[in-house]
Amino acid sequence: MDMPIDYRAGYGKARAIDPVLASSYVAHTLIGDPQADAFVEELFTLGRAGMGNVLKAAIEQDTAALRNRPVVVREFFKGIEDPPDWVDFDAFGPGIRMFHRNSRLILGAFAAGTLVEGLSTNIAKSFFITGRLRDQGVRRLRQNNRHMVEIFMPGGLERHGDGWKLSVRIRIVHAQVRRMLKESDDWDAEAWGVPISAAHVGYAICAFSTRLLHHMKRLGADFNDEERASFMEVWRYTGHLMGIPETILYRNEEEALKLHRIGRICEPPPDMESIAMCNSLINSAPLVAGIERLIARRNLATYVYKISRALIGNDLADQLKFPRSLTLGALPLFRLERRYKRWLERLLPGYAGANRFSGFAALLEVSAFDEEGIPYELPSHVYAEKAAKW
Repeated sequence: MDMPIDYRAGYGKARAIDPVLASSYVAHTLIGDPQADAFVEELFTLGRAGMGNVLKAAIEQDTAALRNRPVVVREFFKGIEDPPDWVDFDAFGPGIRMFHRNSRLILGAFAAGTLVEGLSTNIAKSFFITGRLRDQGVRRLRQNNRHMVEIFMPGGLERHGDGWKLSVRIRIVHAQVRRMLKESDDWDAEAWGVPISAAHVGYAICAFSTRLLHHMKRLGADFNDEERASFMEVWRYTGHLMGIPETILYRNEEEALKLHRIGRICEPPPDMESIAMCNSLINSAPLVAGIERLIARRNLATYVYKISRALIGNDLADQLKFPRSLTLGALPLFRLERRYKRWLERLLPGYAGANRFSGFAALLEVSAFDEEGIPYELPSHVYAEKAAKW
């Protein structure tokens, strides 16, 4: 295997634990998404407006607009419109209900735990080079939130649902960014492998599922085994739609935990890009929440840093240069507040309804909704500050 330089040290350690999974993970750092990459190469000849129009027509099933388009465009969508045999849409129900019942906690666990852990790997490289979090950070994070909201809406992952459409859109965006990064002098393929590799997307979907469950539980979320398994299934099908090959797409929570652990060991320690991206993420949280007053923003960022340090641990927080803070009691106090609200919900039915509505409203407030609908334009430049809005 022509192993990327950054993975050689971690691969040796991971191989001692699970040689098969370690070899698979590192092999996938050299794989992108052949079908989506071919789709984007074909669209590239149409110019930015043409690319967006064809992508919109394909996702929105405008067959008339696609009639004279290249075969590769039609074949790409024909291959993903029918779900695999393992997909059971009825089984998504418990996970969807659990998501909305714990919506407030999910936002905190996602931003302060899951995303920070993800960006502490080489996943941060593409974000740092493109500058998406730097130049359009708030919009990027709200788009992430919107995607998560839509895949956990009833019917959201069916062919007509916005969760399905956004998942496929993300897959095509990844292919476009991968194409531009490959052509950029900033990308070191010898050290890092393929931009937005199958390994990284597979690792990310494990983080969005099993690590998110872990952080949610530590913040006081309540869910049973059926809801837990259902939550994992929603993310598994989402990963399939995002182009993760079966060879690195988990089948159950146990596999996701193993893949995340081995992937974490294979990944190099956080470096400059991870430090910049993770601190940018924390400091963007108040703006994503719509808080603009300077003092209030600083106070919230300080609190998010504290919760994040408690979730990810002092070792990783120190590597990421997070401010030092005492985390003793931070999570128990957070959980105590959660238990108090659950007690009020049982005691006061009216409060329960209002609280659930406010939680859902909070999700919508921190999500990106464009008046013209889902945007289908693709990035036009590798650097976000030089690209048109998308």
